[in-house]
Amino acid sequence: MTKVVETLILGAGAAGMMCAAHAGGDTLVIDHARAPGEKIRISGGGRCNFTNLHAAPENFLSQNPHFCKSALSRYTQWDFIDLIARHGIAWHEKTLGQLFCDDKATQIVAMLRDEMTRAGARLALATSLVDLSHDGARFHATLECEGTRRPITARNLVVATGGKSIPKMGATGLAYDIARQFGHALTETRPALVPLTFSDAPFAPLSGVALPARVGHGATHFDEAVLFTHRGLSGPAILQISSYWHEGEAITLDLDPTNSLFDALRRQRQTQGRRNLTTELARHLPAKLVDHLTPHLGLSGNLADQSDARLGEIVTALRHWSLKPTGSEGYRTAEVTLGGIDTGGLSSKTMMSNHLPGLYFIGEAVDVTGWLGGYNFQWAWSSGWAAGTAIAQSRA
Repeated sequence: MTKVVETLILGAGAAGMMCAAHAGGDTLVIDHARAPGEKIRISGGGRCNFTNLHAAPENFLSQNPHFCKSALSRYTQWDFIDLIARHGIAWHEKTLGQLFCDDKATQIVAMLRDEMTRAGARLALATSLVDLSHDGARFHATLECEGTRRPITARNLVVATGGKSIPKMGATGLAYDIARQFGHALTETRPALVPLTFSDAPFAPLSGVALPARVGHGATHFDEAVLFTHRGLSGPAILQISSYWHEGEAITLDLDPTNSLFDALRRQRQTQGRRNLTTELARHLPAKLVDHLTPHLGLSGNLADQSDARLGEIVTALRHWSLKPTGSEGYRTAEVTLGGIDTGGLSSKTMMSNHLPGLYFIGEAVDVTGWLGGYNFQWAWSSGWAAGTAIAQSRA
């Protein structure tokens, strides 16, 4: 016997559960995982960086940078903060406006499940979509759970299955397949917020070394930590710039982002002039990194032997270190997928398809990608709220 529901939501992640909490009753959320909100659970070291105090449209990448403005302005970071306050979830701010749970990320999952239950939504886990069609009035889907298949029809279908990032957690390109099926275009997709790699592993001896730096690509730069790894570069600044970088392009590392090294070395020259240049430079940069750079920069002699011009050359080189990664760690470790379903085919207010009424795409599957630091979760909350609210209003 075919089951009939008002709304079927594919994906019990952040966006899907948020949508279900606002879509009204007779909503079914399915997910092929055995637990909901797995990305929430593992994010932020298990404490979930659930939003950012500074979340604004300029923190998001898209071929249409205006698309995200409507949802982000109507459901803001402050709205989500109010929600977790109502559930008694304690939180704290880390650097750059990043907000984390004081306790465990599973509190956010439990909160969303409570909100879904209150709204009358049901959750079916370990359940996969086998087939999908539309007859001009309703969606017809075949679901499979533990080897048993059952048909279901729905007036609304919300696709919240995410992108391709972290396939070991079950990520697939299902959202893109559904989008194509119903006539939607896709923008180029690639891994984002991901470590960058070098084919010759030049930084293997520096693995584990980290320092604050400014990492740039074109007119874009980020001031955060850089981490050297066996395969290349990681750390927040690198993850951020990876969203802007393409294969074959160079990035620039500024190892003196405060522009204070030149003056510091001149002062040291007055008091520690007899000491080796590399020893004194290692007071400002990790010693292993100084050793690595010594042959490249021709570092030799005592500090007293270095003229202002020579110190200037050294500092300039440290502030404009151009590197050309050969690749990235890929979707295996990428936190998000850049690109996705072309926003030109969606309503920025409701997230509904312009081609097929009742079809919605939300969250990471859409061509809206946030910076590192809670921005992508905020997009999930905002886009999920926009779609859910639109569905509820359409039933009024």
